[in-house]
Amino acid sequence: MTTQNTQKTHHLTLIIPVYNEADGLRRHLDEILRQLEALPASFSTDLLIVDDGSTDSTPGIVQALCEQCSDVSLLVLNRNFGKEAAIMAGLDHADADAVVVMDSDLQHPPALLPKMVELWLGGADVVEAVKISRNTRSGPYRYFANVFYHIFDTLTGLDLHNHSDYKLLDRKVIEAYRSLPERTRFFRGLVNWMHFPAAQIPFEEPAREAGESKWGALRLLKLSWQSISSFTALPLQLVTILGGVTFLVSLLLGAKALYDKLSGQALDGFTTVILLLLIIGSVLMFSLGLLGSYVARIYDEIKARPHYLIAPGKSRLPITRKEEGHGK
Repeated sequence: MTTQNTQKTHHLTLIIPVYNEADGLRRHLDEILRQLEALPASFSTDLLIVDDGSTDSTPGIVQALCEQCSDVSLLVLNRNFGKEAAIMAGLDHADADAVVVMDSDLQHPPALLPKMVELWLGGADVVEAVKISRNTRSGPYRYFANVFYHIFDTLTGLDLHNHSDYKLLDRKVIEAYRSLPERTRFFRGLVNWMHFPAAQIPFEEPAREAGESKWGALRLLKLSWQSISSFTALPLQLVTILGGVTFLVSLLLGAKALYDKLSGQALDGFTTVILLLLIIGSVLMFSLGLLGSYVARIYDEIKARPHYLIAPGKSRLPITRKEEGHGK
């Protein structure tokens, strides 16, 4: 009697966003491909490199690798849309049972992949790699990151401390993420918010081997505000709070001025008037800026522009993948 092997084959796609990563990119991708060999024999794997509008030789390096390796694909966006859009583009074009989103610089250790797959097979729909520490980052960066995650946790109730974009997602999680209608996205926040069964793997973030981070202080500050305002409207309540504080201060100053007047101790009051005007004016300007920021987000959502656009004729995707075109 002939026994047939009925073991199920799983397909895993690694989505790797890149932007001006030419320094060391080929060496890093070769290391990631080597680590994939440690996965169970029941797995077929491929790499989907999403170039986020690089202006260096990054696309050419990946194209050369595509010619040598049939399991490597390239998706080129026609300009720099940002990492969140690059991740979205990868998820839109991934055709797998599960995907892993990771960076190309080896700060997301590919040696974790077998353990991530093991936890996924064990029932976790999301497997998250969580940093033990951020010792490879500068002191100001670590301080800023801790402040951001503390504020984010306080305002939203979502604990993302030391989380990263290095995640394995089951197919059902990918479909749920893609179905979300919002335009401005915070990948690790939304995955946490969807609250699928998750497992975590702690890891020490290694030092960056080549190149430098593309996240400057201004970009990090912008991302921080976008992330917080995407998940909570609580900052708008600051307007009410500041209005109440200003009203109380005005009552106290008014009571003092009335007392001085009735007791015959009234002074010119020039300093008091100036300070009161400065306080009220500052609160009003701050409130208008806060309201304007949320109105701008509403404006961006109403425009409903695509997350990304694909550069025609530059991508190298297998025939089985979805046709090139506009993102959702």
